[in-house]
Amino acid sequence: QLVESGGGLVQAGGSLRLSCAASGLTFDDYTIGWFRQAPGKEREAVSCISRSDGSTYYADSVKGRFTVSSDNAKNTVYLQMISLKPEDTAVYYCAAGTVVASLMPGAYEYWGQGTQVTVSS
Repeated sequence: QLVESGGGLVQAGGSLRLSCAASGLTFDDYTIGWFRQAPGKEREAVSCISRSDGSTYYADSVKGRFTVSSDNAKNTVYLQMISLKPEDTAVYYCAAGTVVASLMPGAYEYWGQGTQVTVSS
């Protein structure tokens, strides 16, 4: 089970840190991806952190603003978001998969319920 937290309402230019906590699976064995879905839009990739070596990958739209990290001792992955923009408004999901690394939603087997991020202008 994956549980996201940390979403909320923030002004443009502000920051948020999302958390993805796991139970029943060990992050060492899984690549963790972050995705988001805005109303009326398809789910899109944000970032992932690879299970093999901890390499990180980002969508172009968030590069330089978002940082993904993991604390395996806490079985938690974080998504630090800075310089937030109104277009970052979406429900953010974390997902776990045995893929080495991927920004494709179909590569992930387990999904959280999502946390809402709203960025006001």
